[in-house]
Amino acid sequence: MLKWVLAAAAVAVVPFTASAQDVEAGAAVFKKCAACHQIGPDAKNGLGPALTCVAGKPAGHHEGFAYSEAVKNSGITWTDENLLHWMEKDDAVIKGNKMIFPAGVKNEEDRVNLLAYIKSQCKE
Repeated sequence: MLKWVLAAAAVAVVPFTASAQDVEAGAAVFKKCAACHQIGPDAKNGLGPALTCVAGKPAGHHEGFAYSEAVKNSGITWTDENLLHWMEKDDAVIKGNKMIFPAGVKNEEDRVNLLAYIKSQCKE
């Protein structure tokens, strides 16, 4: 019985450790986004909207940013799935948006790490 308890405890610790590594790796990936976006408690809109607490919000929600009509009228919510797809190929998620990042984030692990970082910056 003790072996099962120890095994369960070890498994419970692994996601926390991996999560911390994912966030750190995601911060490095975010450097690709930082030319246009800010994130964190003091983030401001720039060429792109501030991305603080974007996860779970409707597209086009950040006050004070001039979103394209395509984004404002998309009706989508920034679920994990939508954000990951957007990071890869934004125009496939919302056609006609004005984001200029045709290269996208092609590596799946980079996208997952980037999402972990973005979500870690929300302190609501």
